[in-house]
This record gives sequence, structure tokens and C-alpha cells, in this order.
Amino acid sequence: MRYLHTMVRVTDVDASLDFYCRKLGLVETRRIDNEKGRFTLIFLAASKDLDRAEHERSPELELTYNWDPEAYGGGRNFGHLAYRVDDIYAVCDRLMKAGVTINRPPRDGHMAFVRSPDGISIELLQEGEPKASAEPWASMPNTGSW
Repeated sequence: MRYLHTMVRVTDVDASLDFYCRKLGLVETRRIDNEKGRFTLIFLAASKDLDRAEHERSPELELTYNWDPEAYGGGRNFGHLAYRVDDIYAVCDRLMKAGVTINRPPRDGHMAFVRSPDGISIELLQEGEPKASAEPWASMPNTGSW
């Protein structure tokens, strides 16, 4: 068995790509528009997974956009996506400056949570050992749910 991808439904392609690519740093690897099925699939990969994604089509995140409007409730019941990052403080700082709410700040230098425009919870984990506790993260409270 081999992991391939996780699919999340999105309601706004532009807002989703802005979040996942421009703000979070994922890279679009391929896109499929299916006129008969009336949907678009957009596959994304983390920068350190690009070679594997291009050759093996995994591990990827699949954004599914259904052309006919649908209401998607409860992104929280999905659970979360998790990404390991080189510097959790730098990533959270970049996301916060881009207008993303840090729902669970990396107070422990190891873990943080943010949400996509569609309410999908994203866990960020520090590569290697946790970073030393630092401000403003150490005293920043949780915001909303994660």
C-alpha cells in the first residue's frame, strides 16, 4: 500500500490557491478540468515532495472544485492536514503577515494550527527538535477552533 493524496472540496479556487500556494507554500503539480463531470481537480505538493509528486503522483493534496454550487459544512469533521516545516516561527510569521489567523500558535516551538478558506484545519510541525520557546508565540492565546 502507498499513500497517494488527500482530497478536500473547495468553494473558491482563487482563494484556495492563494492560501495553499502563495501563503502556505505548496506548489501546483497538475490540474484536470472535467467538463462532463463539471469539476476541476488541482493537485498540490510541498516543495520537498515535488520530485516524488511529479514522478509518482504522490504525496499530494487534491483540491476538488465542483462547478455547480454546493454547501460544504463542517470542515472540522475532516480532521486536519499536517505538514513538516523547516522553521515553524518563520512560517507562522509569514502566514500571519498574509492575513491568516494562527488558531493554535507554536508556543511549544513544535506545533501550530491554521485554517484554509474552507475551514480545513492545517497542522504545522517543526522539522527535527522543537525550537526554543519565543515571543510573540509563547504568550499568544488560541484563536477560534483548530
